[in-house]
Amino acid sequence: MMAAITAARGGARVVLYERNDRLGRKLLSTGNGKCNLGNEALGAEDYHGGDRRRIASWLERFGTEETKAFFASLGLMLKDRDGYLYPVCEQAAVVLDVLRLAVEENDVLVVPNVKVTRVQKCRDGRIMVVWQDGSAVYDSVVLACGGKAAPKTGSDGNGYLLAEQLGLAQSPVVPALVGLRCREEACKAIAGVRAEAEVRILEGTRCLLRERGELQLVEYGISGIPVFQLSGQVNYLLREKRVLRAEIDFLPQWSQKEFEAYVRLRLRLAGLDGAGDPGNHGRMAGRLSVERGRTIGRKANGLAAEDMSGRTVETFFTGLLHKKLMTLFIKMAGLKTNILVGEAGRERLLEVFRLCKAFSLQVVGSNSFDQAQVCAGGVKLSEVTEQLEAVKAPGVYLAGELLDVDGRCGGYNLHWAWCSGYIAGTAAAGGAVGLGGKKDDKGENL
Repeated sequence: MMAAITAARGGARVVLYERNDRLGRKLLSTGNGKCNLGNEALGAEDYHGGDRRRIASWLERFGTEETKAFFASLGLMLKDRDGYLYPVCEQAAVVLDVLRLAVEENDVLVVPNVKVTRVQKCRDGRIMVVWQDGSAVYDSVVLACGGKAAPKTGSDGNGYLLAEQLGLAQSPVVPALVGLRCREEACKAIAGVRAEAEVRILEGTRCLLRERGELQLVEYGISGIPVFQLSGQVNYLLREKRVLRAEIDFLPQWSQKEFEAYVRLRLRLAGLDGAGDPGNHGRMAGRLSVERGRTIGRKANGLAAEDMSGRTVETFFTGLLHKKLMTLFIKMAGLKTNILVGEAGRERLLEVFRLCKAFSLQVVGSNSFDQAQVCAGGVKLSEVTEQLEAVKAPGVYLAGELLDVDGRCGGYNLHWAWCSGYIAGTAAAGGAVGLGGKKDDKGENL
């Protein structure tokens, strides 16, 4: 839609072939139906895929301010929520409405229920578009077919086949912004828990990737924003048969030193004095830690800490993390919840504490394209020019998820749709296009 509107504003007569019966079905599911369509903090570092220097150059041509101006030209009001751009109405359906209106008002001919099967160069330099029941020839063509994510919305990967027919090299396509599947049956016991956490992807003892945010624990493994941010890169590592673990820190707000001091205090309150280390044995802090305005000690504001030696293991850990997590960690440490904490043994208690900062799951895969929000991979950026024109097929332009560019959660993938659609549509129409209207007869922006 962005490419079609832009090309039409540039003076081109535009036909838009749509696989579905209506335009923009996938847009309705974005941002949980609220459509997070951009981000104030926009940079090439928010994207994976091809050469980030080239991605940066495209973002410079169509950035956040251009996104705002474009939607303002359609009459859509936007708001900034912690840097995330949403329509004021918080309805993806309204974003789709204004785009459909712009398509109509710019005299774009929409042909629904058509699956294009081939795009090929003609001898005269023009491009033929072929579908099951017919064909047509155009001066230029934009491929903006989407990837393979959420195929029920129409993006079943057909665009990759069209690009392959044109001889365009592609990077392997994997699901991204998707949940990760883990081997352990223990996931079922903690399903439904949400917690602020840091997720680290480890190979052996080496940390390859890390993200922090609200983690969601599910029956098959882990999900939520930090997992989504990592998932595309994890899927590429798994393609290489790498053995990966997800190590989860459920107390990322505490440094290791602070946590060790906290554990030392708790063990003293349980009557288990002595050196110990919940993370690395032999490094327990020798004093209570006071950092960033937080005090951990026997006494705070005149309130004495309770003697916990008479508590059961279950009640000793009550208040630390979600009850489901603590119950699992106690079991994994080989303890029963109903024994007295003083009888549990310091080493097993330390193991429970350790799991709070370093709970490990083996990652064996991800959910499929059906559940993925986007794909990683696609047509390599070396196959297109700065105008997103196919080097091997002049007159054919590519936009959106079909290219090897995928963004983080936070409006970055929709921004790439606007950005690449604008650049490809402008070039396909044969020149520069303003964000607010059509060219006049002299070719000047209006």
